[in-house]
Parts: sequence; structure tokens; C-alpha cells
Amino acid sequence: MAPAAVLPGREALTSRTIPSMIFSDGSSTSLTPAPAATVESDPEVGAKKRFSVRGNAIVTGGAGTLGLFACDALLEHGLEGLMIFDVNASEKQIAALQTKFPNAEIQFQKVDVTDEDTIQAAVAQTALLLGSVDTLLCFVGVVGCVESLEMPISQWRRILDINTTGSFICAQAVARQMVKQGNGGSITFVASISAHRVNYPQPQAAYNVSKSALLMLKSCLAAEWARYGIRTNTISPGYMDTILNEGDGIAGHRQIWAERNPSGRMGSPPELTGAVVMLASSAGTYINGADIVVDGGGIVV
Repeated sequence: MAPAAVLPGREALTSRTIPSMIFSDGSSTSLTPAPAATVESDPEVGAKKRFSVRGNAIVTGGAGTLGLFACDALLEHGLEGLMIFDVNASEKQIAALQTKFPNAEIQFQKVDVTDEDTIQAAVAQTALLLGSVDTLLCFVGVVGCVESLEMPISQWRRILDINTTGSFICAQAVARQMVKQGNGGSITFVASISAHRVNYPQPQAAYNVSKSALLMLKSCLAAEWARYGIRTNTISPGYMDTILNEGDGIAGHRQIWAERNPSGRMGSPPELTGAVVMLASSAGTYINGADIVVDGGGIVV
């Protein structure tokens, strides 16, 4: 029998070394320079430039309702290339985007976000096809509503693996590509109001924990990666009126969600796109480590 592995003693802690974060100096030669403080003489040009989106984006979960609306909005604001990562996407959905935006390169890859080797290869392939990766928008996620006393541990692990670990895997792979490119970029995780408060009336502890973890993850990455010109932020949507929240079986829950919201309703998918565009656009160059709540005021009561 092989001898048991011997872990380092507590004494070894006194001789360890740990890395330290490095911040940008914000100079004109850094990757975080201040933009020119100018006012456009043509108001139409100024308005267009303010929310212009440059380069190419990867959108995970981009074939879902919220993802497709976000893709459409980014393309409207100048995105040149789009790669959708998802496990489900129809040729009809992709063709519709390609027809509306004939000058943009729009592609799809079927990937598992929890597989780091697959994601690393998919990001490299995206950079090869599109020329660069300048924006990452992570919509991918799963939810499970079950009493915590009855929750299978396999379900807990699956939800955190997809929602949290999968988001990190994608962010790490994209950030490595951005560092290689040397032009910075934008990473946005889609968190949730579930990251801020316990949902009612449905029990969904694993989902809530997975989304609250994204808030801390974006803060950590915002601090670590700013020197590379990479901005990392989150958007926290409230209950959105998508197919995931339809059906007679949850009609009672929908009523409760609406009644507990100051706006008296759920959100419509297009209402999320303003935050998506702002964070990815030239308007967001000094927004880093932020969380934008889009929930009709539900979080305040």
C-alpha cells in the first residue's frame, strides 16, 4: 500500500508567497486611458458614438429569449461579429439575425460551458473566425425550485456548476484572449435579483447562491483584470416575462411576483437591453465592478 500523502504542516504557512494584484496607472500609455473630453458638433454623431459597440462578441445562452434580444440590440449599436454559445439554437433564429444584419458575421457553436477544454477551443475558434473577441455576455443559466430539505446534492452541484463555474470558465477563456489581443474588452455576467434577496414564494436556494456568487466574482475580476483594459460587470434582472415564467402551473406565483413589485408587473425582455448595450459600449468605459439592477423597483420593498 502506498503511503498516505503528507500535507504541509502549519509551519509551512509562514514561508509561503502569494501573488499581488497590479492596478493600472491610468496613463495615456496604459490600457485604461481616459477618453478625450470632447463634445461632438453634430448631435446625431454624438448620440451614435456615445453608445457605439465595437468589435465582436460572444453571448452564452444567446439562443434564449433574453439572449436573442441582447444580441439584436448589440448588433443594432454596431457590433461587427457575433458568436452565440448555446446548447440549443435553431437555424431559423440565426438566419433571422443574419437577414436583419447582413453586414455582420453571425455564427453559432454548440458548447457545454462547464467543459473548460471545449470553451477554450471555442473561444480560440471564435477569435479565428471573427478576428477578435471584444465582448463577453453570459446569459447561460439553469434554475431549480425545490425545498432545500429535499434537494438532491447532484442538483445543487449542477446549478452551481453551470451558473457560477461555467461563467468563470467562459470569462477566463475570453480574458486570456483579450489579454493576447492587447485591446481590453467588456465582460458582463447576467446575475439576478435572486442574488440580492430570497425569492418568494418559491424555494430555490441553489440558484440564489449561484447568482450571488456572480456578484463577488465580477468584483474580483474587475479588480484583477482592469489593468488589461477589461471591465467586468453584472446585470441583475428581476422576473422577466419569458417562456421560463409561463404556464398555468405558476400562474399563482406570477401574480405574487407582480403584486410585490412597485411597478405591478414583470419585465419585458427589451427592457434589459439598455443595460446590456451601455456596459458593452463606449458609454461604459468607466463602469467596472458594477451591478445594474433591472427589476421595476422590486428590490426596494
